[in-house]
Amino acid sequence: MGQLVVVSNRVAIPEKIAKVRPGGLEVAIKAALKDKTGIWFGWSGRVAATHTKIVTQKVVHDKITYITLDLSKEDHKEYYSGFTNRVLWPILHYRIDLAEFSRRDLSGYLRVNDHFAHELHEVLGPDDLIWVHDYHLMPLAKALRERGHKNRIGFFLHIPCPPPEILTALPHHERLIPSLCEYDLVGFQTGDDAFNFSRYLTRECGLHSRDFNFVVADRIIRIDVFPVGIETADFADLAQRSVRLPFVKRVIRSLAGRGLIIGVDRLDYSKGIAHRLSAFELFLRTQPAWRGKVTYLQIATRSRTEIPEYADMEQEIGSAAGRINGAYGEADWTPIRYINRPYSHTTLAGLYRAARVGLVTPLRDGMNLVAKEYVASQNPDDPGVLILSRFAGAAHECKAALLVNPYDPDSVAAAIGQALSMPLAERRQRHDALFQVLSHDDIQHWADRFLTALEREPKPLSQLEKMPSMG
Repeated sequence: MGQLVVVSNRVAIPEKIAKVRPGGLEVAIKAALKDKTGIWFGWSGRVAATHTKIVTQKVVHDKITYITLDLSKEDHKEYYSGFTNRVLWPILHYRIDLAEFSRRDLSGYLRVNDHFAHELHEVLGPDDLIWVHDYHLMPLAKALRERGHKNRIGFFLHIPCPPPEILTALPHHERLIPSLCEYDLVGFQTGDDAFNFSRYLTRECGLHSRDFNFVVADRIIRIDVFPVGIETADFADLAQRSVRLPFVKRVIRSLAGRGLIIGVDRLDYSKGIAHRLSAFELFLRTQPAWRGKVTYLQIATRSRTEIPEYADMEQEIGSAAGRINGAYGEADWTPIRYINRPYSHTTLAGLYRAARVGLVTPLRDGMNLVAKEYVASQNPDDPGVLILSRFAGAAHECKAALLVNPYDPDSVAAAIGQALSMPLAERRQRHDALFQVLSHDDIQHWADRFLTALEREPKPLSQLEKMPSMG
């Protein structure tokens, strides 16, 4: 068996990682590469200043070779800012209304994927196992197959997969979505996501499933579910230490005995921050006894600042927080602390542990690891309560959380009051159930399961043809 080759849009080179909370994809890939020899390949995050030939860079660290390349300004505009962020991201998050399609951006998306394949072609061995991550690189396997590579190639989608009724709203979907059939294994966060994709293959491609195996020509594609986890035990230990950090202690002192409600998100419309603020305002209006007794800390780190809609959203949310503080605040109490700067993983772990309520209410999310980190951070003797959107992938595992509809401010406001008033015995019972689930399905278990499934040779076509169809 050859080495493991992991491919993602961005590569986090160890020496250059900022001390801020890593994204879910970065955490997942590190788990896949843990204690292995392999390659992590992708974009460096840099945009070349000139149109000169873009050179591939290599860095070796702890048995892993990091191979990165820059993007030209044109590639960045069309592939990244254009097609991935203004077409694929909204449509895969069920927001057809926000998609802005252009043929030029689609061409740029395909061009960059082809360039990635060209560079990978130079380093791949015939027995290498290839694991491709996320929506930026859906056509990559097709580009590799066209270059003659017969390696086992897997794909994992970290964000939601909507039903075919939405996928078909993607212009040229028939050119892009079926390219996933060039992978040997396609993984999703939830059973709903896997079922949605299988329905697309059945309805749009005329394929039929036999136990979620699809036969395409002389190949077999396997679809399966691999919910991403966290390093549960390690994060629990980190939170126990981090609550003693000087900064975390200052935050706790500044609360003056008030309960802390915390939300941590990247500033994105999929996270439902504006809806969450409306629900918190309703909570203050309908449950006035809690005024002055709780503080809601919303950390919303800026992202994709080059896209005008994100700048508009930031202004809207900031204005809403200011308006609520103006309406309900007192000289000695500010209801909402709204912060746009990032904090380290260590600091966040301490803040999670100090919070009585974790408010995680995305409108749509592939998984949402904040929910799992909040649970892992809690003191099991006196745990806080997780309020979780039923539209986050984490809701499929975190059934002991208070599950809410983020579009219904009444239900979220009621859940905030319920969480703050919940008896200790119930809080312990819910936390214990959640922690057990997260411990069983941690991040290493996720990576091992996917790679084991990818390495496994499929059943012979003759056996599959005898199995009953599920299409």
